[in-house]
Amino acid sequence: MLLHYSVGAWSVAIAAVLLTGISKSGFGGALGGVAVPLLSLFMPPPLAAAAILPSLCIMDACGLRAYWGKWSWQELRIILPGGLVGIVIGSLVFRSLSTQALILIVGGIALICALDHLFGLRKRWVADTDPGPVAGFAWSAAAGLVGALAHAGGPLLLIYLLRRRLSKESFVATSVVYFAAMNIAKIGPYFALDLFTAQVLQLSALLAVLAPIGVWLGYTAQRLLPEVPFFRAATLLLGLTGIKLMVDAFFA
Repeated sequence: MLLHYSVGAWSVAIAAVLLTGISKSGFGGALGGVAVPLLSLFMPPPLAAAAILPSLCIMDACGLRAYWGKWSWQELRIILPGGLVGIVIGSLVFRSLSTQALILIVGGIALICALDHLFGLRKRWVADTDPGPVAGFAWSAAAGLVGALAHAGGPLLLIYLLRRRLSKESFVATSVVYFAAMNIAKIGPYFALDLFTAQVLQLSALLAVLAPIGVWLGYTAQRLLPEVPFFRAATLLLGLTGIKLMVDAFFA
């Protein structure tokens, strides 16, 4: 039953969904990977990933409606197969690693994403050249793998897409289609891994109710809130969460 969760756990879960919705709809999804690290504070990472997945699918549907038909088929033919390969690999990782190892991985992903947002690591790691199909497949596969573990593959996909010099609408629409397709593709493996337990499905249903609210808050925040303070606060939260998860994994 869900009643054993503390008020603090419920507060974290609600914040995870709302922050994800705000980020995806109002600020380009830059902090879309915050949910799994936050939920992993009180449940195993695989179950956290499963619990938030229905909410992500609802948010994706809102994005598809807004950018319907504006994506680049040329890019999707490269990144969709790569992403599916990554999800298969990520699902195998879920099956083979211990909960402690997964907590460490999710914490590390959260910390790296936070450092990337703060210090622009992608710009330092990758040359400003136009990548080809092989690079697109590789980066999208890496994004799919990380996405299967923590729904945090966005930064890796952006390493490729940002250098393709698409129009703003085509760039956003292509990203939306990729993540919508990947999130749908995760449903089967998650069921196969028995991640959708009765308790997880109950939690998913309750959190999914908040998904449209998060999307609406994102659209509103885009008009009313300064972007920089929002990102700094959310990035700090993501980084601190990652550090706590890594410490918990090391000393478990």
